[in-house]
Amino acid sequence: MSAPISFDNSYSRLPDAFFSRQSLQPVSDPALIQVNPDLAATLEIDADWLTSNTAIEAFSGNIALPGSDPIATVYAGFQFGNFNPQLGDGRALLLGEVVTKTQRYDIQLKGSGATAFSRGGDGRSPLGPVLREYLVSEAMAALGVPTTRSLVAIATGDSVQREGIEPGGILTRVAQSHIRFGTFQYFSARQDNQSLRQLADYVITRHFPQLSAQANPYEGLLETVIDNVARLISHWQCLGFIHGVMNTDNMLITGETVDYGPCAFMDRFKYDTVYSAIDQGARYAFQNQPSIAHWNLMTFAQALLPLIDDQPDQAIAIAKARLDEFPDRFDTYWRARSAAKLGLMPSKISAQLYSEFLQLLENHGLDFTLSFAALREAFSTPPTFGKDPAWQDWWTRWREEIGATSSLEQAQARMTKANPILIPRNHQIEFAIAEAYENGTYDRFSGLLAAVTDPFNPDLAKTAFALAPKPDEIVRRTFCGT
Repeated sequence: MSAPISFDNSYSRLPDAFFSRQSLQPVSDPALIQVNPDLAATLEIDADWLTSNTAIEAFSGNIALPGSDPIATVYAGFQFGNFNPQLGDGRALLLGEVVTKTQRYDIQLKGSGATAFSRGGDGRSPLGPVLREYLVSEAMAALGVPTTRSLVAIATGDSVQREGIEPGGILTRVAQSHIRFGTFQYFSARQDNQSLRQLADYVITRHFPQLSAQANPYEGLLETVIDNVARLISHWQCLGFIHGVMNTDNMLITGETVDYGPCAFMDRFKYDTVYSAIDQGARYAFQNQPSIAHWNLMTFAQALLPLIDDQPDQAIAIAKARLDEFPDRFDTYWRARSAAKLGLMPSKISAQLYSEFLQLLENHGLDFTLSFAALREAFSTPPTFGKDPAWQDWWTRWREEIGATSSLEQAQARMTKANPILIPRNHQIEFAIAEAYENGTYDRFSGLLAAVTDPFNPDLAKTAFALAPKPDEIVRRTFCGT
């Protein structure tokens, strides 16, 4: 079966300083784990072809498809607050771009072997992180969160050495763009303003062409990225999602969630929750994500300063004015989402009620997702969250606010759309990975994938996928897998 797609690669037409061309590194015995027919339809790819031998060979890195020009892109990044002037795709290859009738998408192999930017690593991925990213990224898409997507998961037939010997895997990742804050910071650190301008012009032309007509398109680029990130983080906060490694090399200018390494959704709600094993100082704890996003945007703005204005003082003033808009932009998106979770319209009262509800959840050690799902059924009587009289007081004020602003039907409709029945539970992900490692089978993975990509289905409320973990199933640490 011939390939129904052919690649373009506009990024590879930028100067050589932007990337390193890489040869493919074959694997010994690629086997298909999962394909994504819905995403294939978006990409205008024949889903049946994805299961063909040609596709399996292509998405394992064994053969090149027409038009593919594999490259590893270079970037820098602030990692846990410290600047690293050169990073890059250490275990990923950008195969090219698929151009649909409406949009251009990057297609990237993750775990495909060492590149010029591997810093001594093997560039391969264990199978576990491939399964985790597939599950969580597709769950995020089903929840309406801007995200990179997973098209194909493959077992390589080869082993990789991490803490022990693990089976290898490769993920085919899809994004509107893999251009990161750190891509700009790479050229900024080198004071290479020519390349910095080329990059910004490329981004504007490809992703934000409406900015070209503005008097200062680079200021418009900063404003657009700020808005994208404010919208994204509001999604995360209202779903209890913790990214775990919000370095600037893990922030995309398109506002898509990327790099699902030590990420996790909260079970029991606590503001200071940290899962990532590498986040020793709790820099990226749940409660810190909005402020870290703001800080990351500040570093992105610093990189753009030479483009925003020739006069440094004026460039700083313009950038600061835009950065100062972030808190209000985030608050606007967060208020809308948090109010909807309570069935309300955004207001000061809805924001106060939401914050009080979260504090009650923390005080009583309750599950984030299940508590909002239970609240949706608690219009007539207070939810049985505990004997604390504060629950009755909160519930009374919440019901009064609903009665003053909406009908019960309107409130329930908002809550139904805003509160998922289930999320990708950490222990369920670990169960799926364990089955793959121990038995070489993917029944748990497939079942969990079907559930998390249908997160608002009430029929799934009583299934194991929706339940909180038992005490001996609780996952307290997650790992990046590199």
